[in-house]
Amino acid sequence: MNIKKHIPNTITCCNLISGCIATYWAFVGVTYLALLFIVIGAVFDFFDGMVARLLHVSSPIGKELDSLADDITFGFAPSAIVFSYICTFHIHWPFIPFLAFIMAAFSALRLAKFNLDERQALGFIGLPTPANALFWGSLIVGLQDWGEDSSLFTLHSSLPYLVLIGTFISCYLLIAEIPMFALKFKTWGWKGNEVKYIFILSCIPLLLLLGVSGLAAIIAWYVILSVITTKKIKTN
Repeated sequence: MNIKKHIPNTITCCNLISGCIATYWAFVGVTYLALLFIVIGAVFDFFDGMVARLLHVSSPIGKELDSLADDITFGFAPSAIVFSYICTFHIHWPFIPFLAFIMAAFSALRLAKFNLDERQALGFIGLPTPANALFWGSLIVGLQDWGEDSSLFTLHSSLPYLVLIGTFISCYLLIAEIPMFALKFKTWGWKGNEVKYIFILSCIPLLLLLGVSGLAAIIAWYVILSVITTKKIKTN
């Protein structure tokens, strides 16, 4: 029995389990723990592919398992976070919170497209599911922390609908034909990596100023910077 070929799949399963735990905490309303386990899942997601390449044990079943785990951790778990948050409001139409789960379906579609798209070796086409999950987890944590803020209090009745509109926008971004850069470096020099270094350096003040919710600002900035870069390339 070749044990090493099972190591990447074991790490992938740890990602999946992290997503299941994140979903549990989301449903009971402990959003910061849901976000924590999404982050833990993202760490496992980063290492499973790396380990598979190092051990030269990549396999079709690993690819399929990875997509399944990612949809749980980065699709279903953030949908559950948004669902639970909207449920805290007194909404006239009880079906409204369930619209949050559309994000899980679009995440699955984005992952399926990624598996078949050969253009995404050095970058992404559309918003990556881990980025989307981190955005929603950190945003909802921030909204809950700022719940007593007077400026947000005036928007209290509108917040669930604004969150849903944001959810629909992120669903579009998941499958949009928008090139987005990946933090992969062929060389460490400034030339050719300007956008990546600008992004990394700008993340520091956002985290320092906004704390956990700074992750949401970072993901939003990532999307904006990707769009600006794409338009600049097309113009040139």
